[in-house]
Amino acid sequence: MNSIQSVFDSMDPLDPDLNITLRQIVSIMGQSPDLIVRKMTLANDWQIALLYINGLADLPMIQSAILDSLVNGKFAYTPSLHGSPLSFLKEKVLTVGDISPIDRLHAIFPYLLSGDAIVLLDGFADGLRIGVTGREERNVSEPQSQPSIRGPMDAFTETLLTNISLIRRRVKDPQLWLEVHEIGKVTKTSVALMYQSTIANEQMVQEVRRRLKEIDIDGILESGYIEEFIQEKTITPFPTVYNSERPDTIAAGILEGRVAILIDGTPFVLLVPALFIHFMQTSEDYYQRADISTLIRIVRYLAFFIVLLAPSLYIAITTYHQEMLPTNLLLNLAAQREGVPFPAFIEALMMEIVYEILREAGIRMPRTVGQAVSIVGTLVIGQSAVDAGVISAVMVIIVSITAISSYVIPANAMSISVRMLRFLLMGLAASFGLFGILTGIILLTLHLNSLHSFGVPYMSPIAPFSLSDQKDTLFRISWPRMIRRPSLLKQKDSIRMKRHKGTS
Repeated sequence: MNSIQSVFDSMDPLDPDLNITLRQIVSIMGQSPDLIVRKMTLANDWQIALLYINGLADLPMIQSAILDSLVNGKFAYTPSLHGSPLSFLKEKVLTVGDISPIDRLHAIFPYLLSGDAIVLLDGFADGLRIGVTGREERNVSEPQSQPSIRGPMDAFTETLLTNISLIRRRVKDPQLWLEVHEIGKVTKTSVALMYQSTIANEQMVQEVRRRLKEIDIDGILESGYIEEFIQEKTITPFPTVYNSERPDTIAAGILEGRVAILIDGTPFVLLVPALFIHFMQTSEDYYQRADISTLIRIVRYLAFFIVLLAPSLYIAITTYHQEMLPTNLLLNLAAQREGVPFPAFIEALMMEIVYEILREAGIRMPRTVGQAVSIVGTLVIGQSAVDAGVISAVMVIIVSITAISSYVIPANAMSISVRMLRFLLMGLAASFGLFGILTGIILLTLHLNSLHSFGVPYMSPIAPFSLSDQKDTLFRISWPRMIRRPSLLKQKDSIRMKRHKGTS
């Protein structure tokens, strides 16, 4: 490694001697067999070398657009008329559109390892980079983790350029600006920022840019790396960076004034700032009528509280507050729990842990059997546990309702956060009853109100309360009435549309 670094330090400019430059490149690449070096002699006795990585470059394009042009092309070079030979090759001979000069040794390798080809000419301390990337790419398919009944059915892929094009197809505006950064000293991963320059707050864009530039790590393999580096430093189980594999969701966020972060090699794109309400919304909310979307959102918030509170309320009431139950229900529960050897907290804890194990097993197993194992396993274990007298039947009902409700929450990151907090509230309920649950809710509310995402309060527009932004929080009013964008993002342009006749 030290010898390679010394080559970079001492011989960064390309050597005019073609053989020396090729030896340096081959040495740094460790004589890798996938590095193809093709030396040729052209007209005018030009000694030229073509370099590319087998498997990354498009071989038919290299043959047709580079080799055929160089070897079979008939051209007459005049120094006084055409300038340098490399400029002549770029402008008169090569038929590829993406060509740029290169004059540094260290700059060759990112291009080579991205699938580009390099042309070097003996006697000149520079060369040409030719865009002929031809890596295997996954086709655009339907979203896997965020499906919808109505709306676009395309999803991001692992290719950065494809993901950028999916967003530009939806936002055909020259003011949709793109910045590409290189992060990772070893992986040199391309990370792109996309934002609408006429809408996005410039200070927010600068803050995102600053946090990205501060990342100093060997490699970035997925968007989760970036998410942990740029999220708020406050310790919290709640996500403060939104991620999605749906191009329409990211495009909608950009039109609201948020900033999208695209990472090469992953189909999940980050969106900041991310508030609590964003994790309870889906793109499908805006494709259906306002009344239908409002009802579904209310159901989601109800499911959120069921996941958070249902097991702990059962533990608190059956352990400390039996007087709150109707007599018939109390007698029924007492009869079911008569043979159960464990207290309600241990009973609930066992069932919740078993369910989490089955859930994780269903995800990791092959898809053809994963869902069947999770469903059958839950039914068989639950029924067997009731028959054996280990748990009560009502506990199976509570855990089942909680598990189903967790799938109603659209964002998986938020669902996991609530499932984690559920165990904390179960412990408080077992220790202090309803008083413990109330204390936990108060502390949780205070914590949520202390969070920020890139300077924006996490619970806005609920706290701080903004009446104008309530049109798209718990309720969603019709599109003709959503004239303004969310005000707390402090966009340059807050007007989304002109006021329509008949709207107030």
